[in-house]
Amino acid sequence: MITRPLDAEAIVARCLPLVVSTSGKTAQVVSPLDGKEVCQIPLSDSKDIDVAFETARTAFVSWKDTNISTRIRCIHNFHDLLLANTDNLLDIVQWENGKTRSSGMDEILDIAVTCQYYTNSARKILKPKRRRGAFPVVTVVKEVFHPLGVVGVISPWNYPLTLAVSDFIPALLAGNTVVIKPDLQTPLSALALIDLLYKAGIPREVIQVVMGEGADVGPQVVNKSDFVMFTGSTKVGREVAQQAAARLIPSSMELGGKNSLIIDQDIDIEKAVDFAVRGAFANSGQLCIGTERIVVHEKVYSEFLSAFSKKVSEMKLGSSIGWGFEMGTVINERQIETSEKQIRDAVAKGAVVEVGGTRRADIGPFVFAPTVLSNVSEAAEICSTETFGPVCSIYKWSTEQDLISFVNNTDFGLSAGIVSNNIKWANQIARTLRVGAVNINEAFASAYASIDAPMGGMKQSGVGRRHGFLGLLKYTESQTIARQRWMKLGPQWNMNDEGWAKFAKAAVKILNKRTFD
Repeated sequence: MITRPLDAEAIVARCLPLVVSTSGKTAQVVSPLDGKEVCQIPLSDSKDIDVAFETARTAFVSWKDTNISTRIRCIHNFHDLLLANTDNLLDIVQWENGKTRSSGMDEILDIAVTCQYYTNSARKILKPKRRRGAFPVVTVVKEVFHPLGVVGVISPWNYPLTLAVSDFIPALLAGNTVVIKPDLQTPLSALALIDLLYKAGIPREVIQVVMGEGADVGPQVVNKSDFVMFTGSTKVGREVAQQAAARLIPSSMELGGKNSLIIDQDIDIEKAVDFAVRGAFANSGQLCIGTERIVVHEKVYSEFLSAFSKKVSEMKLGSSIGWGFEMGTVINERQIETSEKQIRDAVAKGAVVEVGGTRRADIGPFVFAPTVLSNVSEAAEICSTETFGPVCSIYKWSTEQDLISFVNNTDFGLSAGIVSNNIKWANQIARTLRVGAVNINEAFASAYASIDAPMGGMKQSGVGRRHGFLGLLKYTESQTIARQRWMKLGPQWNMNDEGWAKFAKAAVKILNKRTFD
């Protein structure tokens, strides 16, 4: 069993100096694979945070004026370095997060595709746009895009590679500089990538890294940023939003989810089970867009539940670095306790544990068996509250009205999946769901991996979008520049104000064009 990268000491030695820290204080990073120390990460105090922002703000002056071709070339270089260092990065993310190697590979591929999309599209998206003027020909208008300044990124532990850098790649391309606070539980993943960004040609001053407890350092980052990108819980997201609003700075947030996978009556059971297993237990259930509720048509409910439970019971679990496992460990004791608490509550209210529900200390200190619950009451906490662990509940539906009502009856609205052979029906149902992304014949991956399309949540699952042109333009301030030619907008040709009013009204009528279906 391998629980440490072969070059662990070299990784730590290379990454730790990238943190802006003079406090002399450190925090212990523990590997969930074996519960042993990864490293002592240096912490940033208030002075360090001030220095990080001052450095980034000074660098912004030159970075915003750097030719976009240079910025694009740097991200191209990073893309190539990313793929050249895949094995090293996978070792790091498994070591400090405990996920399977295939889940880590998903992160690397996501970063690579994000780099490809924005390096290919940034020039076009950021190019000044011609807009329709007040009067054709006479008024010439264009919209230009300016970088905002210093972008503050607060990234989580569950996807510590992609959620660290994918969110600020478009910010860099737009001409912003970045101060990032990675999660203390998984700092080396972000630091290893930032090291590659420096090697790719990004000036060191352009990306600054601070470290500390979220409750302490997070508010300081928000207080000094010109834009905040936050990924995390809805509870903390509300606090970030309030602080950003008080400063009148923009923010974008991906928050919690209680995502459903809908199973239609016409499906192939084996395929539906495969979708459901990946949806529910990817990254040990620690995935904002992962499946926590599976809603199955009553005609196939029993058959699906039996096949799904059997498949889950056969999953291969592991707590080490390497390939071959279907599910790894959760991040810490707190995540296990949350799952246990919700399972106890559900069982007390009538739920049945079909599979799992127990710790697997024989495999690793934070391994929890993938768990399937049936007969879950809507009064149970697990029915509407995010679990963020390897636990999913199976529900039954009979009418479309009941199905739509159940799926939408939650404060969250991040993602959903529909498994059906009736694509017309699936598309109709998709449009009734109050979620930011719907995947048909997939659990969550299709929408997220389609980088040209926006990704984000409705309701309490977030504000703003990542991916697509919106994921780049959100890091800019738009400016309208209008030029008037030949005639002014006001009385002229010796008209009085009444004459001008009549002329303007007639002109507006002429310009009005109506189209009817």
